[in-house]
Amino acid sequence: MDQTLPQVRTSALRRGLLLEFLTVGWNVVEGIIAVAAGAQAGSIALLAFGIDSFVECASGGVLIWRLSAERRTSSPERIEELEHRARKLVAVSLFLLAAYVAFDATKALVQQERPEASMVGIVLTAVSIAVMFWLAGAKRRAAATLGSSALRADAAQTMACWQLSVATLAGVGLNGAFGWWWADPVAAIAIAALLVGEGREAWKGDDCC
Repeated sequence: MDQTLPQVRTSALRRGLLLEFLTVGWNVVEGIIAVAAGAQAGSIALLAFGIDSFVECASGGVLIWRLSAERRTSSPERIEELEHRARKLVAVSLFLLAAYVAFDATKALVQQERPEASMVGIVLTAVSIAVMFWLAGAKRRAAATLGSSALRADAAQTMACWQLSVATLAGVGLNGAFGWWWADPVAAIAIAALLVGEGREAWKGDDCC
């Protein structure tokens, strides 16, 4: 009997778990810095970015649970059940994130909140763009090996967080350079719509491998 496939799957599970632990660790640090910088600058975009980091932590926790559970069982039925539950939880986290971002962005536009320039926010989001892009690609590859729609949905959430990082950097940068205070809430509303779409795909299971 060929032992290659079980070995490949075990290696992929180990790599998937490592990626999720890296995701959680990075997002804890990122969230704390972003929330602190956002509070200091009065930036709704940075505060939303920080909250997004904590939501990503929750999603990473779901996947750590799912992948760890698979290492403890060889029952295909049990794995399928865990996969279904994990995918639903990832979808819910996407919906909650979209609702929060849309609410804060709309409030910022209505109240014409004008954040101060934040160099810490600019550096943080620039670094996050690189980190999130790498993590999303690595998760997609691990998901393809495992055939895991939950891990692929989490990769989609990580990619959405990358796009939110781009939007936040653009908003903070444009506000700092030109005084366009409305740039980051407008971008955040567009990202919220994207998050809803990703959440629907994860809930229905369309984004499976």
